[in-house]
Amino acid sequence: MAERFRAMVIDDEGGKPVGAFRELTLTDLPDHDVLVEVHFSTLNYKDGLAVTGKGRIARRLPMVGGVDLSGIVVESRSPDWKPGDKVVVNGWGLSETEWGGYSRFQRLKPEWLTRLPEAFTLEESMAVGTAGYTAALAVQALEAWGTITGDSREVLVTGAAGGVGSVAIKLLARRGYTVTASTGRPETHDYLSALGAKNFIDRSSLSEKGGALQKERWAGAIDSVGSTTLANVLAQTVQGGAVAACGLAGGADLPATVMPHILRGVALLGIDSVMASHERHDKAWALLAESLDRQQLARMTRHEPLSRLPELAQDIVAGKVRGRVVFDISQ
Repeated sequence: MAERFRAMVIDDEGGKPVGAFRELTLTDLPDHDVLVEVHFSTLNYKDGLAVTGKGRIARRLPMVGGVDLSGIVVESRSPDWKPGDKVVVNGWGLSETEWGGYSRFQRLKPEWLTRLPEAFTLEESMAVGTAGYTAALAVQALEAWGTITGDSREVLVTGAAGGVGSVAIKLLARRGYTVTASTGRPETHDYLSALGAKNFIDRSSLSEKGGALQKERWAGAIDSVGSTTLANVLAQTVQGGAVAACGLAGGADLPATVMPHILRGVALLGIDSVMASHERHDKAWALLAESLDRQQLARMTRHEPLSRLPELAQDIVAGKVRGRVVFDISQ
């Protein structure tokens, strides 16, 4: 193993947390039971906020960034894991309270690890990443609620060209739903159509303040934007429908009323991908293996060296990243 290796470390710079590459050794890593050689990680909106310092994601410093990783176990003090095991880690506070995946090696608690699903390679699992895993949790939540099945009413996906949105559209379309994509980038329509979106709505029509109750349209929705967009989506959801909320790219506030909930029975379903149980992890990955076409996954993914992380972190916060980005940690 390399005596020294590169990692993206978030630390205090001028009073705010900002990421920069730094050399580490194995002795710098946390004293957890499983040592993993990280092969791939990915780029999520939260990663962009953490690396650029435009959001206080890391709750303690210094912090190795990266909310996702896939790799191979090198050493283990846990009976559940042995050298050579291929693993995936999503959530569990990585990049927030625990050191994350932007490092050639990482020590992790055994309960954070998920065995790599047979349907995916290590690289493909990071094309899915937290974004795709979150999308799967959201689809499962809507299906469990029940109103998106049985008719041809529309299911809305906001932030459609992003990581969560891209995978959500593909999963929903593959499972037979009529998907409407909300995006402010008309140049992504062909891309989103190829994923399965049937209709489009400009995000500006959802980002301005609207009435507490609006014309019913969405049988269900997956929202990664929050704020006024989420308030309008709730106001446009049909009687008994549900909205799965999993992001805050547009803001953490919710300028809404209780009217959709008490007059139409609309449910707001919160999606927590960080601390989801192992059972929910496994079910989400099973859904992805069943419904996510690997060729389509490849078409929505770009592969980059880790050296480009600072630049791409700026891009994802600015809304300029389409689909999924996979980082080769060795580059």
